[in-house]
Amino acid sequence: MSRSEHDWLREAIELSRSCPVSDTAYSVGAIVVADHGAEVSRGFSRETDCLVHAEEGLLRRLGEQRVDLRGATIYSSLEPCSVRRSRPRSCTQLILAAGISRVVFALREPPLLADCDGAERLRRAGVQVREIPSLGPLVRQVNAHLIGAPAQPAMLN
Repeated sequence: MSRSEHDWLREAIELSRSCPVSDTAYSVGAIVVADHGAEVSRGFSRETDCLVHAEEGLLRRLGEQRVDLRGATIYSSLEPCSVRRSRPRSCTQLILAAGISRVVFALREPPLLADCDGAERLRRAGVQVREIPSLGPLVRQVNAHLIGAPAQPAMLN
């Protein structure tokens, strides 16, 4: 049975729970899936050093293996960054350079740390981008240390 994009994205969000907590960076999980539906790689923020982003880490690992990512989808819990202070290339630039043709994420990057427009940059470059906002509250929950927990529904009396 093939997995749905909701399943892959939920798994990326779960992976983000593995991130060491930081007061200056979001916790993000990401998974790359080949066009035939098999997982290629996964990563999470700060997995290998305190500055690595999820997409950056998994793409760096794949670069060593020279994997063809044309037709692949990356599932990232948070919109790929378009601005980096700590590295020369943003995750958006790395995704474009890797040739990934589709990006699915749950939550746009809140403007707390940077003014991100990764989704728009990817679309302009011809990448298919899909946001699944119904999973956004899970990402907010993981990143509650920075952006607060999702609002709880009002109790009915």
